[in-house]
Amino acid sequence: MLTYLCQKKKYLSPRTVFLTLYLFLTVTILRSLHKYKNNLCFHFTDIDNSGYVSDYELQDLFKEASLPLPGYKVREIVEKIIAVTDSNKDGRINFEEFVSIIQELKSKDVSKSFRKSINKKQGITAIGGTSAISSEGTQHSYSEEEKVAFVNWINKALQDDPDCKHLLPMNPSDASLFKSLADGILLCKMINFSQPDTIDERAINKKKLTPFTISENLNLALNSASAIGCTVVNIGSQDLQEGKPHLVLGLLWQIIKVGLFADIEISRNEALIALLNEGEELDQLMKLSPEELLLRWVNYHLANAGWQKISNFSQDIKDSRAYYHLLNQIAAKGDDLDELHMKIDFSGFHDKNDLRRAEYMLQQADKLGCRQFVTPADVVAGNPKLNLAFVANLFNTYPALHKPDNSSYDLNLLEGESNEERTFRNWMNSLGVNPYVNHLYSDLSDALIIFQLYDMTRVPVDWNHINKPPYPLLGGNMKKIENCNYAVELGKTKAKFSLVGIAGHDLNEGNPTLTLALVWQLMRRYTLNVLSDLGEGEKVNDEIIIKWVNQTLAKANKKTSITSFKDKSISTSLPVLDLIDAIAPKAVRPEMVKREDLSYQDKLNNAKYAISVARKIGARIYALPDDLVEVKPKMVMTVFACLMGRGLNKIK
Repeated sequence: MLTYLCQKKKYLSPRTVFLTLYLFLTVTILRSLHKYKNNLCFHFTDIDNSGYVSDYELQDLFKEASLPLPGYKVREIVEKIIAVTDSNKDGRINFEEFVSIIQELKSKDVSKSFRKSINKKQGITAIGGTSAISSEGTQHSYSEEEKVAFVNWINKALQDDPDCKHLLPMNPSDASLFKSLADGILLCKMINFSQPDTIDERAINKKKLTPFTISENLNLALNSASAIGCTVVNIGSQDLQEGKPHLVLGLLWQIIKVGLFADIEISRNEALIALLNEGEELDQLMKLSPEELLLRWVNYHLANAGWQKISNFSQDIKDSRAYYHLLNQIAAKGDDLDELHMKIDFSGFHDKNDLRRAEYMLQQADKLGCRQFVTPADVVAGNPKLNLAFVANLFNTYPALHKPDNSSYDLNLLEGESNEERTFRNWMNSLGVNPYVNHLYSDLSDALIIFQLYDMTRVPVDWNHINKPPYPLLGGNMKKIENCNYAVELGKTKAKFSLVGIAGHDLNEGNPTLTLALVWQLMRRYTLNVLSDLGEGEKVNDEIIIKWVNQTLAKANKKTSITSFKDKSISTSLPVLDLIDAIAPKAVRPEMVKREDLSYQDKLNNAKYAISVARKIGARIYALPDDLVEVKPKMVMTVFACLMGRGLNKIK
């Protein structure tokens, strides 16, 4: 498997390869490497979800395994791994560093003790593998706490949806979540709850479900999740239909997080400007991730309460006292006529028992209607994922921020991302790039994401030539510019991109026009590579796609056709809908499509339906309905290319 992954590295995302190999670290501590295809949950060891392995996380791994070794031996192993393989001396293990040590850890003794430690770890449920390979010892674990939290959140979010009455409420104490998600309806509904209008409800199969229509629903959910930036690599409709817990919970968390974080962004919530530190520029604040903004929001209110700041949503909130002060700060004070005063009761603040104190705190959160995601045990255990969700829900319900009166800010910074920028960002994230791209330009300023995309599009990258974080305070930006220069060089010499007038500093400074020019060519190359693979290596271009579209339409006796990706008829979405019907007969319901005297709204409705049905038949489309209505040639090309890929795949 190691050899296979190394051979396939240039075809797979670095994150996919790295996570797979790192998961093998836990598995090889269980058994010989070659016997494993699947592996334990990465988050079990990657505590901070950074995508890297640090020394303290390796220490925790050995501790959980209850190694039959003296303490000094464990420290020696950890120190050797860090000293020998950590070539950039950042205290973390990345992909290249990890490959060099993966073969050194194959102890069967550790295998038994590590598996035992997972089985007895509080809140972790382990499931034995079912395939011929996984039955030999692979286990997937999932968190009972997360399952309970997600069930309760879905029950509340969709409680009034008539299409979900047969599925809700689910029982958080059993496995009903995995069964209820199996027909795809709940997943589609949750995607729309997190990102409204992502899925056209008319495309969801809701009645008289068969195995085929269920599979369509699950395809629609997976491809729509991908379109909003969820990583769905190595997850198929069959996995969801079988209710594989670790995959279901992983996907659900991504979908829920998209919704929780949607408004934790300054262009959508200008009151966040109140979180500016003294002397800080607005563009610096706008570069913060939603997690970082939430932490700053909590500390803003804690400072107003005269309480010490926190630096995480795990260790620092275990005693619930920071939460008490946060609730007291954000609770309605009754200052407005239509606002009721909500008093936070501090009587439990000094309780000596952590669990009781957490329960009293959550009773106060319940007054605000915000008791979701955590139990007292989750607070005391410092579960970072669930506490983050708890705080995000608090922010979305009671931000208690007021936009400063100061009008000296550059309003251009508050415009928010364009549809094109959002599409590119979601495409990157769906492929599993690391770190997650929250802001297209600032998050690409060191080119590391671009190098990962080069890897995925088969552009050879010399990773030894790349500067990696953490960057030094002095000269750190120069290291990033060196990366950007190399990224432009690769684009020109290896990828043969048209990058006239683009230099490394343009990427580093986030020049929108020039950055988008490179990113678009990466997305185009990725899309055409997929088609080329289906065509057994034959190179594909715009003319070939257009010719295939028209031939397919003609063979199906359709009256529509296109002359280019700028063809005005595309604004009606009729060529797209007819092509879908030609590829997958009966997928399009004729009564849902308007063909004559189309208003703008009619065109938009057609476009929404076309994109959802395309995803439903298995086309992974990232374009938005507006792209079709406004005939954006770049995005239009990706729509037809994805449908061509679906058509060719069907033939094969």
